Amino acid sequence: MPGMGLTAIGLAGVVISYAGIAHTFIDGMHALTGLTMFLGLIFLATGILDGGVSTSNKAKATTLVIVSIILGFGMFGFTMNTSEYTVTIAGILLAIAFPAILIAYLSMKHPTLVKPIGSIVGMSAATGIIVWVAFGFVSPDTYMIPQQIGVDEPGEDLSPSGPIFAIEILSDSAVEGNPDYAPDVATVTQGYVVEWTNVDAAAHTVTSSVDFGETFDSSLMSAGEVFTLDTSDLEIGEYEYLCIVHPWMIATLIIEEPAAPIKVVIPKGAALPEDGQIYYDPEVLDTTVGTTVLWDNVDNTVHTVTSGLAPEADGIFDSEMMTAGGVFEYTFTEAGSFDYFCTFHPWMVGTVNVE
Repeated sequence: MPGMGLTAIGLAGVVISYAGIAHTFIDGMHALTGLTMFLGLIFLATGILDGGVSTSNKAKATTLVIVSIILGFGMFGFTMNTSEYTVTIAGILLAIAFPAILIAYLSMKHPTLVKPIGSIVGMSAATGIIVWVAFGFVSPDTYMIPQQIGVDEPGEDLSPSGPIFAIEILSDSAVEGNPDYAPDVATVTQGYVVEWTNVDAAAHTVTSSVDFGETFDSSLMSAGEVFTLDTSDLEIGEYEYLCIVHPWMIATLIIEEPAAPIKVVIPKGAALPEDGQIYYDPEVLDTTVGTTVLWDNVDNTVHTVTSGLAPEADGIFDSEMMTAGGVFEYTFTEAGSFDYFCTFHPWMVGTVNVE
């Protein structure tokens, strides 16, 4: 009975974990449930070899629980889980289970056949492992030979970029009833980077609640750690999230559609350095962080929108050559005063003041 109980508990944990139904905040829990299952199998096999298969009502009930777990969570895991290792794990378990069941049955019913059948199973397993390793070295796939891992070119920044929207995980938020996330309801323009900072002494997570972290999940955040989320790939709408360590900590992230860009026109005749000529309309633009500015070239010649003081560009933004009718957009993610000019006509200057 202890073996059947441990096997049932361990199998339940393994299947639930790999089915994606439950997300533990400690990865070791997955390994612990697997260890429990195999420990239960050892006790179970020892009991069968010592006293045969139990036919008591308790044993039948435990068997029914194990079968129910396999049929319920197992089918969910195979049909809904996207992990590429699920089938491999199931195959390994079956490869262990079938010989174990066969040997246990023979030891109870036909003890004289245990040794030859066991030898056959052992030699078959050894042969299979040897063939698998050998083909891994000589087959076209060569899956046993370490593959050369390419090194990314230095200088490529893959970190999220965009204006920051800050959210704090408040101190003492682990106590039920205390304020937790601030703000509790955050309305963020699509394209912003949301930054959660854990200022509490306890560990927390930021996990989308509807899909158990499929949309976003910070994993375990220790005190002082920061989790960032680029909202560019999120759809417009509401996202409820929680801390899986303290599930009473619930907040809402609302992603709203970004505002239309502010237009700056490059008017006709802007290439001529004449008194009263407007080069960029408006020449000085006051806006806020996160605003997108669109320059529209309605002149009949080429221009550029290049940041810096003519004739020196500072590399912050550059439209390169804009033909007649061309447009250029840039989103200002930091506050400051940004001068720009046209490299073809350096008397054309403008300024964007960002607060």
